[in-house]
Amino acid sequence: MAGTTQVPEFAVSHFGINVHDLAAMEDFYTRVLGFTVTDRGKLGDTMLVFLSRDPAEHHQLVMASGRPENLPYNVINQISFRVRDLAALRHFHAAIRNERVSAIAPVTHGNAISLYFRDPEGNRIELFIDTPWHCTQPCR
Repeated sequence: MAGTTQVPEFAVSHFGINVHDLAAMEDFYTRVLGFTVTDRGKLGDTMLVFLSRDPAEHHQLVMASGRPENLPYNVINQISFRVRDLAALRHFHAAIRNERVSAIAPVTHGNAISLYFRDPEGNRIELFIDTPWHCTQPCR
């Protein structure tokens, strides 16, 4: 089409979140969710911890200290992670039951089976597997 600009391809690489208690969040994400700390450092007054589950990726998640305590609203709707199969989803469901998490909710969306919960600082996490079915969304 004349006059249109095509947007170049790109892929989601990593994301960062601000946290209150960097040590507690690092512990949860490494011990329970299986991330590995790949780097850490200080940028001004901010401490950073870089985490990955993929050896080919330096980091998939970076946590930064300094999240204000008195925020009236968490702007993160959800952080979603695809897992390999139903056995992995069951593993994580059992693992988080003894952790400082809240709002544990197994859900089927038709096109995915999900496990939602709030991490220790209230960020909504989704662990999910895809299914071969298409269902008009939202479906719960």
